[in-house]
Amino acid sequence: MKSFLKYTLATIVGVMIAGFVMLIFSIGIVSTLVSMGEKPVSVKEQSVLVLKLDHEIIERGNKNPFSDLDFPGLSGTKQTGLDDILACIEKAKTDSHIEGIYLNPSMIMAGMGTVEEIRNALIDFKESGKFIYAYGEALSQKAYYLVSVADQVVMNPLGMVELKGLSAQRMFYKNALEKVGIEMQVIRHGKFKAAVEPYLLEKMSPENRLQTEKYIGSLWAQMLEDIAATRGVDVAKLNELADGVTTFRGADYLLENGLVDTLKYKDQVIADLKELTGTAEKDDVNAIDVKAYAKVPASTDGKGLARNKIAVIYATGGIDMPGSGSDGIDSEELSRTIREARRDSAVKAIVLRINSPGGSAYGSEVIWREVRLASEVKPVIASMGDVAASGGYYIAAAADTILANRTTITGSIGIFGVIPNINELLNDKLGITQDVVNTNEHSDILSLIRPMSSFERELMQNYIEKGYGIFTGRVAEGRNMTVEAVDKVGEGRVWAAGDAMEIGLVDGFGGITEAVELAVELAGVERYRVQSLPEIKDPFEEWLKEMSGTAKMWFVKQELGELYPVYQRLREVKQTRGVLARMPYDIQID
Repeated sequence: MKSFLKYTLATIVGVMIAGFVMLIFSIGIVSTLVSMGEKPVSVKEQSVLVLKLDHEIIERGNKNPFSDLDFPGLSGTKQTGLDDILACIEKAKTDSHIEGIYLNPSMIMAGMGTVEEIRNALIDFKESGKFIYAYGEALSQKAYYLVSVADQVVMNPLGMVELKGLSAQRMFYKNALEKVGIEMQVIRHGKFKAAVEPYLLEKMSPENRLQTEKYIGSLWAQMLEDIAATRGVDVAKLNELADGVTTFRGADYLLENGLVDTLKYKDQVIADLKELTGTAEKDDVNAIDVKAYAKVPASTDGKGLARNKIAVIYATGGIDMPGSGSDGIDSEELSRTIREARRDSAVKAIVLRINSPGGSAYGSEVIWREVRLASEVKPVIASMGDVAASGGYYIAAAADTILANRTTITGSIGIFGVIPNINELLNDKLGITQDVVNTNEHSDILSLIRPMSSFERELMQNYIEKGYGIFTGRVAEGRNMTVEAVDKVGEGRVWAAGDAMEIGLVDGFGGITEAVELAVELAGVERYRVQSLPEIKDPFEEWLKEMSGTAKMWFVKQELGELYPVYQRLREVKQTRGVLARMPYDIQID
C-alpha cells in the first residue's frame, strides 16, 4: 500500500509539472505568434495575388494566430474574412507590385451571396487592366461561378467542373422525436413559416415547397445569367449542360462546350504565369495569398488619419436574447455597439452588415429600436449578406436603405413559438414520473413535462399574433408600406433578393462595398475611414475560451461523421423554447 501511494503521488506530481510546462510552452507560442502577426508584410515586384479560397469564408477576418495551425490544443477552424478578401482585391488594383490575380479554388465554403460579392469585386478589378487567370482541377458549382469571370479559365486535362443545378435539402425530425418521446408543441403565424416543419411533418408542406422552388429557381437563374455574360454561353445551353450533369463528362467535353478555354497541366500553368508577370524562366513566380497580403499597409493620401468615420457594424449569426454571451448575435452587445456609433460625432453614417437567419423575437426588437434611433440622426444602410431573413430582416427594416446581393435570401416575416413536451420520454421511455404543487391555477404554465392546456395554447397564440402584428408594423413603418401589404408578402415566406426587390422589401443590389459608397454619399463626406465594429476580441482570450469546447466538438464529430448535423439539430431542439423570428436556416443548397 505504501508503494502504491508513493507511485500514485509521484504520478500526480508529474502530471502537474507536465501541465505547468505545457502551459508555459503554450503561452510562449501564443506570444510569438501574436507578435509575428503584427509585423507588416512587403510585396515583391511582379507578384500575383493568389485566391485559393480553401478556408471557410466568414464575414470578418479574425486575429486568431492559431487558425492555420494543426498543433494539438492550438488548432481551430481555418477561416478567411470576406472583408480581407474584398480589401485585398481592391488594394491589388492600384498596387504596382501586383501584376494580376491567380484563381485556384475547388470547394468554396461560403454562401452564394458571399461568392457573388467576391465575383463582383473581381469584375471591378478587371477595369485596372490587370489579368485574372483561373486554373481548376475539380471545380464545384460555386467555384465555377466564381472563376467564370477570369480572362482565361484553364482546366487540367483530367479535371472536372460541377454543373448540375441547385438542390435544396431539408431534414425532418418528427419520427425521431416520436421515437424518443418528445412532442414539439408549435404556435405560429403564417402558412409559410417553415422553420417548425421539421418537428411536425415528414416532408415539405405544399406552401414550403412552393417558396423553396421559387427562391432556388431565382438563385439559379441569376447564376446562369452571370456565367452566360462572362463566358459567352447562352442560358439555354447552360441549362442543357446542367440537365446532363457535367461533373463526370471529362475535360474535353468542358472545352467543347465553352465552359473552359484550354486544357493544361500545372507546369504549363506556371509557365503562363511567368509569361504574364514577366518572370524569368529560371525564377519562381512571386505569389502572395490573402492572409499575407491583408497585412500589407494600404496606400494613403499622405494627409494622415481622417476624422470622419463610416461605421460598419456586423450582425452575424442567430439573434439571441440580451446577455446570452453566444457566438451569434447577442442583442445587448449589438445594441450597445449601434448606440455608441450613434452617439459618436465622428461617425457620419452606419452600415449594418447582416448575415443572419433571425432568432429571438425579443432580441430582434431590442436591436431594431437602436437601428431606428440611429437612423433619426445619421444615414443607416442595411447591407445583406448570404441571408438576412426573419429576425435578420426585422433589424434591417428601420434602415434608410436596404441593399442585398442578387443571391441573398431574405424575407421570412413571421414568428413562432416552440414548447417541447418530454412527458412521454420521462414516463414511458425512462420510467420517471413527476408530480407538482401549484399555488395558483397556472403556476406551472408552459411546463415541459405535460401537454399544453387549451388556456396556454390560446394565451400563446394571442402572444404570437401580437408579436406578428408588431413585426409587420415595424416593416410597414420602415418600408413605407401598409401593414396589409406587408402581411401579403409576409406570413413567413422566404424570398430571393430579386423577388424581394419587386415587392418592396429591398431597395437595390450591392454588397458591402456598395453599401459603404452609398453611406459616404448620403453622409456628404469626402475624406473618411471605415471603422469595423464590434471590436474583435483578443485572440488569446478567445483561444482559452474555445479550447475545451473545440476538443469536445472534435470528438463528437469524429464519432458521428455525417450524422453530426442531425445531432446538432437535436441539441437545438432540446434548447428551443419561447418565441422566435427565424427562417428555416437548416436548408442546404448545393
